Amino acid sequence: MELAYIPSPSSGVLYLGPVPLRGYAFCIIIGVFVAVWLGNKRWIARGGRAGTVADIAVWAVPFGLVGGRLYHVITDYQLYFSEGRDWVDAFKIWEGGLGIWGAIALGALGAWIGCRRRGIPLPAYADAIAPGIAIAQAIGRWGNWFNQELYGRETDLPWAVEITSSADGRMPGTYHPTFLYESLWCVGVALLVIWADRRFTLGHGRAFALYVAGYCAGRFWIEYMRVDEAHHILGLRLNNWTALLVFLLAVLYIVLSARKRPGREAVVEPGDGEGPAADAKKTDGDAAGKADASGGGATTDDTTDTDASEKTEKPENSGEPEGAGEPEESKDGAGSAKKG
Repeated sequence: MELAYIPSPSSGVLYLGPVPLRGYAFCIIIGVFVAVWLGNKRWIARGGRAGTVADIAVWAVPFGLVGGRLYHVITDYQLYFSEGRDWVDAFKIWEGGLGIWGAIALGALGAWIGCRRRGIPLPAYADAIAPGIAIAQAIGRWGNWFNQELYGRETDLPWAVEITSSADGRMPGTYHPTFLYESLWCVGVALLVIWADRRFTLGHGRAFALYVAGYCAGRFWIEYMRVDEAHHILGLRLNNWTALLVFLLAVLYIVLSARKRPGREAVVEPGDGEGPAADAKKTDGDAAGKADASGGGATTDDTTDTDASEKTEKPENSGEPEGAGEPEESKDGAGSAKKG
């Protein structure tokens, strides 16, 4: 008899009238908002502007969702395209199934597009949002609890998760809550990145690479515990190999980047006098200034000539000899010629 365990919800969907409210979707949405909020605070602390993180997230989040779903569908194609399956289910993202590897890859592409439009270096942006992404993953993993999925081997530990559903080959029982393990690990990774960023002043994408390496280290042993269906290569699940490869690439990037570009970016977001838009504005202003200078020069010459003409007029009854004004006229004339 189990003395304690984590109960699973009987259903991952609540209905507000005819509108379904899905726990999995709520976890993803809440995670995105937290990631943007924390990323915005870190971006401002680095010298960026408020709202920039959200503006770029408009590009990154949709790309990330598409990438995560693509990775899941491609690597678990048998769930959607094998005999007896309905391929339309591949589009039902609310039922679960997002691969973090695809989400990060295509999400980075979307972020690059957003950063390029703002004249912002992508590595600086990635460093700012790295802990937020880890927290978003920690929250998003609870969506698997709502769907009663991604659990590990059977166990009678007090923190085991109870699975009551028998759909899709599930066997009711108590299992290792690998979704909980990964959630807690992601929180730890977020704290590690925040600490290391402050302690070592990480820049040029190294904070993001540390998040990637830290996450992959945890994902490797957590993935090893899972019992859901997956493709295996040389005795290891596909995601184990992916985690190992990405971990090595992240560590390599940290080492090479630290040697090539030590320190942190001095400027992370162009100001009024920097960036593509500012350069265009400056070019237009220079052209206008040249035009004004050209027109202003003609006016100055006319004014100078007029002043010289007025100075050469001899006032009546001045009492001066006729030749007294000639030196002054010669002097003004020379000055006018020099100005022209």
